[in-house]
Amino acid sequence: MQEKENIIRILEETKAALKNKDSFKLKELSNQTVHTASISQDRENITVAVFVYSLSKIIQKKEYQSPKKWNEFVKFISSQIDIVIDAIQKKTDEELRIIVAQVRARIEKLAGGLKFYIQDVFRKAQINKASKIYEHGISMEQTAKLLGITLFELASYAGQKPEISNAPWGHTLDVKQRIKIAEDMFK
Repeated sequence: MQEKENIIRILEETKAALKNKDSFKLKELSNQTVHTASISQDRENITVAVFVYSLSKIIQKKEYQSPKKWNEFVKFISSQIDIVIDAIQKKTDEELRIIVAQVRARIEKLAGGLKFYIQDVFRKAQINKASKIYEHGISMEQTAKLLGITLFELASYAGQKPEISNAPWGHTLDVKQRIKIAEDMFK
């Protein structure tokens, strides 16, 4: 894992933002890892970005925030974050991957209606973060592979985002312009 100290800081701040129900702060923390993930293509950084972003989306779902359930959820997530921080400090990258996968599986197995919502949020977060990495210039195929999503999912999502689809290099020429260029090549 690259930038371990930074990831530990982000995870510590994630616990505080989660306790305060600060979804904006969580999105901000998630975005801080995207740049590093784009440069290094480090799966652990990407996983942290997806995890933190997913928490920001969960916070926005008010019907799951009854005081008792919410406090239990925050306590559970905080304990899982502590496990990941400990793994970052003491384990090899391979051991860390296994622990992060186990933590995600535990979170996805939460009881009740929240279980399916969390699974859906994780999937959508993967697609969202893939789009952000793609914006940084990593190929669509490599980005999809890094995040474990399909090219179709990434292309569909990226095509809907105006900041990607409206980029000047993303526009195709109309038929008349292409014919003119072809004619000019043969003059």
